[in-house]
Amino acid sequence: MERSKKSLEAKIEAILFVHGEPVTFKRLAVLLKMDEDRVKAGLESLKHKLADESRGLDLIIHDSRAELTTSPDLSSLISQMIREEMDSKLTPASLETLAIIAYLGPCGRALIEHVRGVNSSFILRSLTVKGLIERRADPKRPNTYLYQPTFEFLSHMGLGSQEQMPDFQQYRTLVQSYFAENDRAGDDQ
Repeated sequence: MERSKKSLEAKIEAILFVHGEPVTFKRLAVLLKMDEDRVKAGLESLKHKLADESRGLDLIIHDSRAELTTSPDLSSLISQMIREEMDSKLTPASLETLAIIAYLGPCGRALIEHVRGVNSSFILRSLTVKGLIERRADPKRPNTYLYQPTFEFLSHMGLGSQEQMPDFQQYRTLVQSYFAENDRAGDDQ
């Protein structure tokens, strides 16, 4: 099937999956180039399809926002996975993400994923749960977040601030020059 022929529900599901956080109806309407009423209808249809097909995903619609979540029926499985995750060591992908945040934070998920080249929602959640990074609202962009290392992370590393990371300024300058050369403001930072 051609990509342009995908159903509205499939397009909404893909956007919500990649976003990994609540998305406003208005933002979905802009991305899908359609009015909000049609988006709402698509969301309701997707919600019913997910419920009817006994899938592992669910859709939460609340306060003009929608988020793709795991099915409540799978909560014990997900809880077990999270417990194991908390007890596990950091994976190479987690360490990579943590390093990006330590050197570039506060930064948005878009920048992290641009650097890594893959969706990082799960790893960001894992690092947040472990208390290594924290998420705060981005004052420049509604409904987006910035990630930065926690005080606990810095303390564990024996640092008083991010600026004390080895070669911190060198890496910051390198990233800023990359964005300047590639016509990207890097305003996710």
